[in-house]
Amino acid sequence: MRRVHPIETESYRILRGMVDFSHLGPLSRAVAERVIHASADPDYAESLVLDEAALKDGISALRRGKLIVTDVGMVAAGITGRQTRCFVSDPRVRTLSERLGITRSAAGFRLAAEEVGGGAVWVVGNAPTALFELLGLDVAPSLVIGLPVGFVGAAESKDDLVASGLPAVANRGPKGGSAVAAAALNALIYYEEE
Repeated sequence: MRRVHPIETESYRILRGMVDFSHLGPLSRAVAERVIHASADPDYAESLVLDEAALKDGISALRRGKLIVTDVGMVAAGITGRQTRCFVSDPRVRTLSERLGITRSAAGFRLAAEEVGGGAVWVVGNAPTALFELLGLDVAPSLVIGLPVGFVGAAESKDDLVASGLPAVANRGPKGGSAVAAAALNALIYYEEE
C-alpha cells in the first residue's frame, strides 16, 4: 500500500484550491491532478485530452498485468510500483536505427512491437518520433499515454494520436516530458490501489 507523505497531501490541497476539476470524471481528474502536481503547471487543466473510457481500459490492462512500454529510460524510472520495458538502450536498436535512419526511440518502439504483442500500455514522454512510429505500427494498445515534449514534432505527434482514435491520454501543444508521462500512468496505478 502506498503511503502518502503530508507534504504531498498539502500540495494536493493547494492544487485543488487553484484548479476546478469538478467537470472531470474520476479517472480523468486523477490523471489531471497528478500531471499538474508533477509539473506545477496548472495549464494542463486546459490542455490535457482525457477520455474516461480509455482510462478505464488502461486500468483494466494494468490489473490484467499487461506490459508497460516506455520510449526512454527516464519515463520508466518515473513509473512506480510496476516493471516496464524500454528498448532504447537495446544493442539491436542502435543497429536498427542506423539501418533505417530513424531515432533510437522510434527503433525501440519498432522492436517492442515485435516482442510485446497486443494490449500493452505505451508511454511516451520524450520522443515525438517514438509516438509517430507507434501510430504506424499494428500493436492494438490498451492505452497510449502520449505526452512528449519539444518544439519539433511534439504537438503534431499528439494531435495525430488524438485523431487516431486509439485509447489515449495526450495534451495540446509542446509541453510534456518524462515526469508528466510517468505521472499520468502513476495516477492510474495509484487509483487502482484506492
